[in-house]
Amino acid sequence: MTGPLAVLFDIDETLVHTGGAGKRSWAWAFDQLHGVPADIGKHTSAGETDPQVGRETFRAVLGRDPSHEEMMRLYSAYLWHLSEEIWSSETYRVLDGAEATLRRLGRAGAILGVVSGAMEGAARLKMEPGKLGRYFVFGAYGSDSPDREKVTRLAVAKAARLHGRALARTEVYVIGDTPRDIEAAHAADATAIGVASGDYTAQQLRAAKADYVLESLKESFLGL
Repeated sequence: MTGPLAVLFDIDETLVHTGGAGKRSWAWAFDQLHGVPADIGKHTSAGETDPQVGRETFRAVLGRDPSHEEMMRLYSAYLWHLSEEIWSSETYRVLDGAEATLRRLGRAGAILGVVSGAMEGAARLKMEPGKLGRYFVFGAYGSDSPDREKVTRLAVAKAARLHGRALARTEVYVIGDTPRDIEAAHAADATAIGVASGDYTAQQLRAAKADYVLESLKESFLGL
């Protein structure tokens, strides 16, 4: 086939907009477990992994590092609330062109994977209302590592195992909406495609050295 053999997608603001469901679920978890208000938007930035978000917010609102047990309880509370919040989020939506792109890539013979800073449970929950999980064969997540570059390398390695050989940079694409996605793609020796559907503009994604930049997934890329 021409084009990529594997395409790896970020989720938040690349495929879906959750309408703040994740942010509200983190706030609920901190309130339930520690009785403190917590706005992750004040303490973290787009593209961080869930372990980074949880730890950095914990330090900011409680003034100390969390224990492993405290982080596990926090994750559990966050996921529990997200499982309900994602369905009641009034502004949840699948982003323009996302599902059509997944279908088009599948028809072209590309293996589709998730590469997300979200924990696997959260990533799957965020795709459920839009029924997007059915398009993906594999994934790597923030629950695999708090380091997005390591997560992306793992996803690329899984794609290579599925194909039975190492993949060249031009054969595996990583699609995301933040400079962190672009940096992680390059660190994993993959083609980085930025989509300006989140907090970052096309100009900012180009400045992060994306190989290609789209305004939205409604645009075709590399002939697909």
